[in-house]
Amino acid sequence: MAGSPAKWLSGTTGVRRFRVFRVRIAVQGAFALLCVFLGFRFARFLDAARAGALPLPERPPGVEGFLPISGIMGVVDWFHMGELNRIHPAATMLVVIFVAMSFLLRKAFCSWVCPVGFFSELLARLGQRLFRRNFRPWPWLDAVLRSLKYVLLAFFLQAIFRMTPGALRSFIESPYNRVSDVKMYLFFAEIGSTAAIVLLFLAVGSVFINGFWCRYLCPYGALLGAFSFLSPAKIRRDGEICIDCGLCDKVCMARLPVSKKMKIQSAECTGCLDCVAVCPVGGSLDMAAGGRKLPPLFFAAAVVILFLAGYTASRAGGAWKNGIGDDEYVRRITELDSPAYGHPGAAGGAGRRGNAR
Repeated sequence: MAGSPAKWLSGTTGVRRFRVFRVRIAVQGAFALLCVFLGFRFARFLDAARAGALPLPERPPGVEGFLPISGIMGVVDWFHMGELNRIHPAATMLVVIFVAMSFLLRKAFCSWVCPVGFFSELLARLGQRLFRRNFRPWPWLDAVLRSLKYVLLAFFLQAIFRMTPGALRSFIESPYNRVSDVKMYLFFAEIGSTAAIVLLFLAVGSVFINGFWCRYLCPYGALLGAFSFLSPAKIRRDGEICIDCGLCDKVCMARLPVSKKMKIQSAECTGCLDCVAVCPVGGSLDMAAGGRKLPPLFFAAAVVILFLAGYTASRAGGAWKNGIGDDEYVRRITELDSPAYGHPGAAGGAGRRGNAR
């Protein structure tokens, strides 16, 4: 009986054309539940801060995972200043962890960790049930749409790298960025009509097109893809036993020609292992690194262990909790409607940023 759970997890689920490994659903679902748990804890923290009920409940630093731009800025600032900023250190460390994960295990963050990817897949499966399939744009249109996430990534990166080290640190320490976690939460908790329409559009798009947001618009995925291109882990195909059934091409969320390649190098590969799950010939497709096959359970363990190792090291090194005190949170949350908390790059903010130079 000891091996039963592992045997069950190593199996697949879903109809023949859309099989996935149970272990991936379990890991990604667990991360999604973790995000929901962090959201509830942060809501409790924010309610107490609004009420001025000191001392506040512990703020969960993990919510900074939803501040990837702040995290990227923190990495660049760390390089310039030689020290980690104390405003959103967890955001910075999570970027480092996920970049390391992408370098070692391809874009495993996207298909094994990301809660947005998890719910996007659920919506795609709803589309499969409703229409017996997901739809694919014409190849030329797909190529144009895929470029959008790289355009967005380039926009953010050029904005960050054009800032002087002093201006970047000034932005990180600005009133706006100090409460950017609060602003992110309120964006969803008190969502406006325009934002709701945009989110509804993305949700409906995900029903029709598998990975609509992830494939076309996510700049974080584009960044991780650049590092995953260098990953030693790759899907490899044994042409001698492959029966050319084409199921791997149909199930691939990145829409790569798996059945035509001996190995998959593309930055679009998320390491989801769906192609391996759907393959009817054992050993024809495998994830491998350095000539060694990486079974799904091993790959899943590597994802979880790498995340936990990064998290543990960050906490032990004092690079997880921020340096903003309860009193400051209470004061700033009562001032959120003040112009001082507008984006420093917007009109009126340029002067503050310029003074920081």
